[in-house]
Amino acid sequence: MCFGFTQYFINARGDEYWPLVMDIACRNSLAKIKRCMPIMGHSETDELSAAHVLYVCMQCADPLFLEADICQLGMDQQTVNLLARDYCDETERGNKPVILSHHMLPTKMSKNDPSSAIFMDDDEGEVNRKIKKKAYCPPKIVEGNPCLEYVKYIILPWFNEFTVERDEKHGGNKTFDNFENIAADYESDKLHPMDLKNALSKALNNILQPVHDHFKTNNRAKNLLKQVRNLSFQVVATELYKEMEALSVNAPSSAAGLQMSEEAERKYNIARSIGEECIQEDELKNMLAKKPTPICYDGFEPSGRMHIAQVRFFLVLIGSMKVTNVNKLTSSGCQVKIWIADWFAQLNNKLGGDLEKIKVIGEYFKEIWQAGGMNPEKVEFLWASEEISSRGNKYWPLVMDIARRNNVRRILRCGQIMGRSETEVLSAAQILYPCMQCADIFFLGADICQLGMDQRKVNMLAREYCDDIKRKNKPIILSHHMLHGLLEGQEKMSKSNPSSAIFMEDEEDAVNEKISQAHCPLKTVVGNPCLEYIKYLVLLRFNEFVVEQNGGNKTFTSFEDIAAEYESGELSEEDLKKKALIKALNIMLQPVRDHFKTNERAKNLPEQVRAFRVTR
Repeated sequence: MCFGFTQYFINARGDEYWPLVMDIACRNSLAKIKRCMPIMGHSETDELSAAHVLYVCMQCADPLFLEADICQLGMDQQTVNLLARDYCDETERGNKPVILSHHMLPTKMSKNDPSSAIFMDDDEGEVNRKIKKKAYCPPKIVEGNPCLEYVKYIILPWFNEFTVERDEKHGGNKTFDNFENIAADYESDKLHPMDLKNALSKALNNILQPVHDHFKTNNRAKNLLKQVRNLSFQVVATELYKEMEALSVNAPSSAAGLQMSEEAERKYNIARSIGEECIQEDELKNMLAKKPTPICYDGFEPSGRMHIAQVRFFLVLIGSMKVTNVNKLTSSGCQVKIWIADWFAQLNNKLGGDLEKIKVIGEYFKEIWQAGGMNPEKVEFLWASEEISSRGNKYWPLVMDIARRNNVRRILRCGQIMGRSETEVLSAAQILYPCMQCADIFFLGADICQLGMDQRKVNMLAREYCDDIKRKNKPIILSHHMLHGLLEGQEKMSKSNPSSAIFMEDEEDAVNEKISQAHCPLKTVVGNPCLEYIKYLVLLRFNEFVVEQNGGNKTFTSFEDIAAEYESGELSEEDLKKKALIKALNIMLQPVRDHFKTNERAKNLPEQVRAFRVTR
């Protein structure tokens, strides 16, 4: 009943509750959250699921969400209640909840062991069996004696007295009105363990009798008890699974038996060309052959600057009227949904976790894509904060189920999606982030995930989740190549180093200088960032690469030919950089520059972005 009411309030006010949970997760390290594990009967060294982390953040949020003045819970919940008070200090919240922690009975009771405690639906015979025959009650020992604890913390507060009935030869009936006298008699052997147990059984049955009567005579209560006893308490997002499966197309284990039409083959070849890696190709063929409009999931996290590779993914892949990757996807029958992960940027503490600033960055990016020629009819942009708030009753059970099925160690391996390593000190939010990104795929009903190779681990998490819940259709992964930084030794572009990448706001002079200084080792193709820019940006945009040479221009239509001539020395570094790559990149960027100079809506955005730009 308590859970039902909690769920009702969370669903009704999810736009208040979940941001609070996320803020608590952002402000607390994983190590600090782990120290709260005793609230669930775990230690911080146990094998924990990601759901355990989420649970602590939610329980911390509950008293604040309910605007509670007093938290009255057991001593085992004290750490999370103190976490709530710490949060109040950090956020300068006026009223901190007062903590009243009640005593915990010894040898923590377990719902998995029916003999370990008295349950409210235990009948008289069951109570007698548990207390008289099973309960631990060492003679003359008070400390750690569970029967005496029941008397002290249950019977005396309920009746204000405790009556022991016994033969005159054993001391006769005696009524106690305080625990000290009971303890003294028991310790001195004036009160026998069996007499104590008999009196305790009788008192407990007197407390439970009205409950027994209610569930015997009230039809509604009687049916409830029957339902509860027949329940399986496995947490499964059943309705959501049904919805997910309804959208599925069963993928064959092999493409060998799949007869593809000429049109389906054409669609496959177009879509497959998007990814450096495809998991799995046979599933992609099956999807495009059977489903008229597959959903392609794409996304980005708004942060301080956009380098040209991000626009390779959006400007070049979406905006170009020639051959671009998203145009390829749409021409192969796909609908592209771009998830603007504003809430995720907040979780990852981008722009100081300021959601309003993050939204400005998101709008800035959208203007860039519009300037590059993005066709809005082919792409749907979805703000994560808005979608999650409006459909939280579907989203959060999915996140919780993914978190429940994955241990923290497995989630830590996904740290790369946030630019983190497994060994870094992470906040609780950065444990929840991969669970949420995994949930996004199913929340949007995606058939295909088109993201960078650095997102591969969380996309694989989504496929593993499908195995776990026995979902037939797994999201197909099309992972695009990740460009190296322009400078020597940079495996990845960095927004914190302006020389490491071409940014969409770069003027012509900046592009000229960066490419001129870029690492471009002679006769070396592998790991050459200038050649990577040509292969993954210029050729995709223009379908050709034109080099101006003294003997006349030379046009390449394949990267293999460019690589061969560069490796042999026929194509020099100067020809590659100054006479071709610089020009091509500036042609790509010029429409963006023009847009931000002439469009009234867009004019002020670059200055706003520069004013609050941070790099992480």
